[in-house]
Amino acid sequence: MKKLLALVLVALMVIPFVLSACSSTPKKEQSEVQKIIEQAQGMSLEELAKKAIEESKGKTFYGVGNSSRGKSALPVFIEYLQTIDSTYTLEFDWQQPKNNKIFDQLTAESKKTVGTYAMTLIQDGNQIESKMVQTGILDTFIPKEWAEAKGVSADKYEGYLPLQTLNKVFMFNSVGTKTFDNCWDFVAKDAHGQFMDIDSEIVGKNFLYMLTKDEYSKYLKDAFDKLTAEEKAYFQPTIDALAETAKDFGLGENGKYALAWIKLWVGSYNKVEDDGPICQNLVDASAVDQFGLLVYSKLRSIEESDTKSKNNVKVAAYEDNYEGIGGYGYCHYLFVTDNSPLPWTACAFIAYMTCTQKGFEAWGKDMGGYSSNPKVAKENEELHNHAKGGYVDGENKFPVKNDRGYDWWVGDGKLVLEDPAYCAKVAFTVGSWIETLDKYTPAADK
Repeated sequence: MKKLLALVLVALMVIPFVLSACSSTPKKEQSEVQKIIEQAQGMSLEELAKKAIEESKGKTFYGVGNSSRGKSALPVFIEYLQTIDSTYTLEFDWQQPKNNKIFDQLTAESKKTVGTYAMTLIQDGNQIESKMVQTGILDTFIPKEWAEAKGVSADKYEGYLPLQTLNKVFMFNSVGTKTFDNCWDFVAKDAHGQFMDIDSEIVGKNFLYMLTKDEYSKYLKDAFDKLTAEEKAYFQPTIDALAETAKDFGLGENGKYALAWIKLWVGSYNKVEDDGPICQNLVDASAVDQFGLLVYSKLRSIEESDTKSKNNVKVAAYEDNYEGIGGYGYCHYLFVTDNSPLPWTACAFIAYMTCTQKGFEAWGKDMGGYSSNPKVAKENEELHNHAKGGYVDGENKFPVKNDRGYDWWVGDGKLVLEDPAYCAKVAFTVGSWIETLDKYTPAADK
């Protein structure tokens, strides 16, 4: 039955591509917003700012996003526009829908001729691709100066515009004697990590999808090879049992290792409603031997006390001789709504956030968030020195906060990076299979 299910899922994945190949869909005519974006991509930030002033002076700007910090970035953007026109004013409102409702909200708004929201900052590449981009609800704008910093041309760049990459990393309470030196330790017998449920924060599900991509499944295979014979013996039956499923899904030679890790993780993690509580739990002296996968920057909000300390936790990937994946990275993407009431202002705001350190400051002030613009990323690190984030008065008091930076994380840290196209590709196979897995239920809740 399992094999039959896998074959059906593969067929479902293939059908849309077959239908697409057999039909010739006429090229959709550009919307008015897309025409403006095409012009805007050839303009400097200052030129966009002047267009924004002309368009939105004295009006109200509405934005919506997965990050609440857009509300902090907008006043700084307004101050920038006022350096060009001192009489410029702009009222604004920034909303942050909860429980993944942003997609429903944007879909409902798209039915209007002129929408409410000028732009959005949004996460979850899989749903963005299938629900927002393919449907024409959101449009990608690539700022000229951002593209130049990346060494590409704005009109030739392929993909979405990321404001930043955030990382979720494996952290463990270090008060006891237990250590975690291999990513397979997190799915070992009786291991129950703390994690936001994949049904409430979908980027967590995208992380699992990405593990099946060849480069990341190889990380898992290489880490498996470093285990002791006894440890391998525990995992091997699960790996062997999923070998055929991996083939049915068209995964690479190490796909069975990815599916085994996924199955064991989904069947063992303790569901927590948010990364903040996970961090608060782990830093408590009483949380001996507990671990979690959570946003690295949550450490910023920990206040030292008799029972809680940042020195009670360690980042697994920072430990000597650690093997395997250190966590995963996902992006906040910026889009202009296709029925934006203020498209020029939206483009200028997006350019300001991605092309200037001040524009990125709302996010850049904390560790664990990395600007997609290498120039801005460098300026931000020079200003904040997150590499020494744990230093107080010249003393390295909280080593866990010394952020090693984006380049380290995607290299030595083996961060699993979200790829929207890949997530969309395996959503019908790997994604549907994940839905069939049994989730862990703590004994007290059974």
